[in-house]
Amino acid sequence: MPKSQRDQRRARVRAASAAPPATPNAGESNKAAVATAAAVVARERALARSAARVHTPMAGPRLGLVPGPEGDYRQVPGKKLDLKLYLSQLADLNVELVKLQEWIKARGLKVVVLFEGRDAAGKGGAIKTISAPLNPRVCRVVALGTPTDREKTQWYFQRYVAQLPAAGEMVLFDRSWYNRAGVEHVMGFCTQEEYAEFLRSCPEFERLLLRSGIVLLKYWFSVGNEEQEKRFQDRLADPTKHWKLSPMDVMSRAKWVEYSRAKDAMFSATDIPEAPWWVVAADDKKRARLNTIRHLLSVIPYEDIVEPKIELPPRQTEDGYIRPPIFSQHFVPDAY
Repeated sequence: MPKSQRDQRRARVRAASAAPPATPNAGESNKAAVATAAAVVARERALARSAARVHTPMAGPRLGLVPGPEGDYRQVPGKKLDLKLYLSQLADLNVELVKLQEWIKARGLKVVVLFEGRDAAGKGGAIKTISAPLNPRVCRVVALGTPTDREKTQWYFQRYVAQLPAAGEMVLFDRSWYNRAGVEHVMGFCTQEEYAEFLRSCPEFERLLLRSGIVLLKYWFSVGNEEQEKRFQDRLADPTKHWKLSPMDVMSRAKWVEYSRAKDAMFSATDIPEAPWWVVAADDKKRARLNTIRHLLSVIPYEDIVEPKIELPPRQTEDGYIRPPIFSQHFVPDAY
């Protein structure tokens, strides 16, 4: 970032900090405090990102990424990943995922993986790809719906706590407690006080999970405006995908900037060293899935557990058993 732009941002932040506090009511005061805090942290993160680019100018190209229009890195525009190469790489990664699963079972690990991001960013596809080769009794997917009236009166994190893993389990959250920092905040489903309290308490909640022995990973799937538009149009044209386009998805297009600001504030408050956010460039779904799986395997140390060789016993003899008549059973019609 040019020095003049940094100076202008610093001046705006100083001006915001020096402004007299609003006094009309507690809600407006709290809203102003949250906005000011988010602006300060966002400025610090922007400066740190700028410094990192100066010291590591090849960071973008080395990762196959380029700076995007929103300050993020985007995948280098070009041809999508070849299907044959994708399937070949995925087959190898599936073997490693099964090894990780067996390690989690053997060592009694408790693993939580959060998948967040914009609508149509590819979170669901990545979750399906990860869970496909795994035992559903070990790897469980959680996608909670709208909270009930009773759940709305509970501690905010309570319904998510009930879904946390026991020893030997891995839980993949298709959206998570970060709903409060995203859709609930942008669409006005929570108050400013509830939103501010979430930003304050979420880091401590996650540190509590970590201290209890849970392995916590947080992925943010980042998709560009044009690619999201393309995927939405695809969902409109394909009858089998209509269910993927909810009213909230449609409204998110009209609130693109508000969601961007909410994501920036969320990262500023919750991107903690103990549980950082890992951003997945998701304009190419196949690359995003492979990159996510490879990263997941790299951050959870595991070993290949050598299972004892299994030998099938001989089939039991009939020993006088007589099958019932075939007409006494109901068969599915053989239509193909």
